[in-house]
Amino acid sequence: MKVSGKHFTLVISILLMIIFSSACGPRQASPVPQPEPSLTPTEPPLPTASATSAPTATATPEPIYLRVDPDLPAAFEQSLKLEGTDFQRVSSGKTSAVLDYGRGNPVSTWIYALAAPFPTVTNTIPAKTFLGFWQRAEAAPFTRLILDAETLKALQSRWGAPVGDVEVLDADSLLREAWTTENTWAVIPFEQIQPRWKIIALDGQSPLHKDFAQSLYPLAVTISLTASQGFQSKALTERLQPYMPQSNRDPEKLVTVILTGVTAMVRGTASEMEEKGITRGADVIGPVTREADILHISNEVPFAVDCKDPVPKLSGKLSFCSKDSYLELLEAVGTDVVELTGDHFQDWGEAALEHTLELYRQNGLPYYGGGLNIEEAKQPVKLEIKGTKIAFLGCNAKPTIYGNATEEKGGNFRCDWDYMTAEVKSLRAEGYLPIVTFQHLEFYQWTAQSQLVADFHKMADAGAVIVSGSQSHQPHGMEITDTAVLHYGLGNLFFDQYGLALYTNYGFLDRHVFYDGKYLGVEPLPIQFKDYSQPVWLEEATRSWLMEVFFSVSEWNYPQTR
Repeated sequence: MKVSGKHFTLVISILLMIIFSSACGPRQASPVPQPEPSLTPTEPPLPTASATSAPTATATPEPIYLRVDPDLPAAFEQSLKLEGTDFQRVSSGKTSAVLDYGRGNPVSTWIYALAAPFPTVTNTIPAKTFLGFWQRAEAAPFTRLILDAETLKALQSRWGAPVGDVEVLDADSLLREAWTTENTWAVIPFEQIQPRWKIIALDGQSPLHKDFAQSLYPLAVTISLTASQGFQSKALTERLQPYMPQSNRDPEKLVTVILTGVTAMVRGTASEMEEKGITRGADVIGPVTREADILHISNEVPFAVDCKDPVPKLSGKLSFCSKDSYLELLEAVGTDVVELTGDHFQDWGEAALEHTLELYRQNGLPYYGGGLNIEEAKQPVKLEIKGTKIAFLGCNAKPTIYGNATEEKGGNFRCDWDYMTAEVKSLRAEGYLPIVTFQHLEFYQWTAQSQLVADFHKMADAGAVIVSGSQSHQPHGMEITDTAVLHYGLGNLFFDQYGLALYTNYGFLDRHVFYDGKYLGVEPLPIQFKDYSQPVWLEEATRSWLMEVFFSVSEWNYPQTR
C-alpha cells in the first residue's frame, strides 16, 4: 500500500514522542545485591529476591539421616539424644551415616566385664586364655561362658563367632545360672556389675580399677560412624559427639572407698615405728591406699603431747597414747576420714582427746563415731565425690562402757539403735549411700558370732549399703544380701598382734567401688604381717589359701544348687 507523505510524517512524529517520553520518565530501581548463602551438602542455594518480589522463608536444611544398627547395645541407643538436632534417626531408605560396630571411625567404646560368682579365688587371667577359649575352645578356669544376646553380638564384632562353650541366656538369668552351675562364668556390660559378681581382670586390667586402660582390654568394643557419599565421617562425628555417650564407663564417675580394721600405734608397733621409720607401714600398701578417693582409718588411740616412748609389747599395758609424730603414718597412707568408735579413745583423758580432735581438724581430717560430746560423736560424716553421695556413721556396740561420750565429756558414741536406724534412713532419704562401721565384741575366730550378726543386720535393714567391723584383731567372714555387703571384721591394720595367733597375722583392706551414685561391690584385699609395724601383700599361694578360708566361713544368701 502506498503511504502518503502526510501519513509518513505523522507516524514519525508519534514515534519520536514515545521515545522522548521514555527518556524523561523515572527509572526502574535496580535489584539490591543479596549476600551469597553458605552451602553445605544438605543446603541448596537460596533464590535471589527482587525489590518487587514477596519475602520468602529461609529454606530448612535437609536432615542428616542417621541409621543405628539394631545390634548395638540398647543402653547406647537409648542414650542418643537427637531430638532438636540436625540428625534424624531412620531405619531404612535415604541414609547419611550409619552407627555400627567397627574400628574404622570410632565414636564410642562399650566396656564389658568377665564375671564369676563372688566366692571365686581367681583374681586375674591372661587375655590370651580368654581369647583361646572364645576362638579355639582352649582350656580356661571356666568350662562354660554365658552372656546375653546383645553382649554376644558385641564380642562377635571384635573376635568373631565363639568356638568354645558359649551360651546365650536372658540377662536376668545370668547371675543365678553362674552361681548354680559349676565352672560357669559370664560376660556382662559394665553397667550390670553388682556385689554378687566377682570381676576377673584380664592381664591385670579390670574396669573396676582406676588405672584401667581400655586400649589394652580385649572386652572393650568399639562403635563407629560411617558416612555416606557426599559426607565426611570426621565432620559428622564432631557434630554428633555432644548427643551420644562416649562409653558406658566414665572414669570420672568411678569412686573407691577403702575400709580398714584396727589401728593402734602403740607398744610394739610404735617401738618399730621409732626404730625403723614412722611411715614404714605405708611403704608397701601406700600406693593402693593413696589411690582411693576415700581411705578410712579406725584409730582407737588418742594423740597426747605428754606421750612417752612406747613400752614393749609384752608389758601388758592397756592404757594407750600415740605421739603427735605418728600422724605422719596416717598421712602417708592417704587417710581421708577417721573413725573414733574405739575402746581407747579416752585412755589419756579429756585434754588428750581434745588435742586429738584439734589435730584432725588442723589436718583436714573429718571424724565420726566420737567427739567432744555425745552430740558431736553421733554425727555422720557426709561426702560427695564425683556425683556420688557417701555418708559414714559409727558407734561402739560393746555392752561394757569404754570411754563413751556424754553431754558433758568427750568419747565415743555408744550405739543407740533407735537413733542409728533413724539416721541411716534419713541419710538414704537425702540421697546418701550410708557406710556404718562398728567397734564391737572381739572374737578370735573366723565365724561371725550371733551378737554381731544381729546388730549388723539392723543397719543393713535400715538401708546401709556397707556394714563393716573395725574391732576384730583377726579377720571374720563376710555376708552379701540383696541390698548390702556386711564384713564382720577386717582384722588389724597397725597394731602389734603379729604372732599372737595364726590368723592375727592376716587382715583385710576392703576396697568398695561406686559408680554414678550406685554401689557396685567390694574387692577384699588381704594383707599379712611379718613384724609389728608393716602390712604387706600376700604371695599368690598364701593369698589363695587365705581366700579359700575366708569364703568358706562367709554367707552369700544365694542358692548353691539348681
